[in-house]
Amino acid sequence: MNEAAAPTFFPFLMLLFFFLFVYFMTIRPQQKRKKEHDALVAALKKGDEVMTSSGIVGKIENVKDRYVLIRLGDNVTINMQKEFISSLLPKGTINNIETQ
Repeated sequence: MNEAAAPTFFPFLMLLFFFLFVYFMTIRPQQKRKKEHDALVAALKKGDEVMTSSGIVGKIENVKDRYVLIRLGDNVTINMQKEFISSLLPKGTINNIETQ
């Protein structure tokens, strides 16, 4: 009787293992990246040098509730949603790019 109970419990363990594997390999890292991005967006301020998700590099001129005004060059600015800012660049990055 003990041998018959083991095979019926085994599929449940395999299913549980599969769900734990999927959680720790996909869902949890994605939640962590989202938290980090939300913190980045919340910390944006005037003067920060940023890169957008499309690869545009610029300096923040104004920060509003959901939008930022980014200066790309002389007399060129764009208004963009904060969510599309992908990374914060170190100070002076734009100057280094312009001199190359």
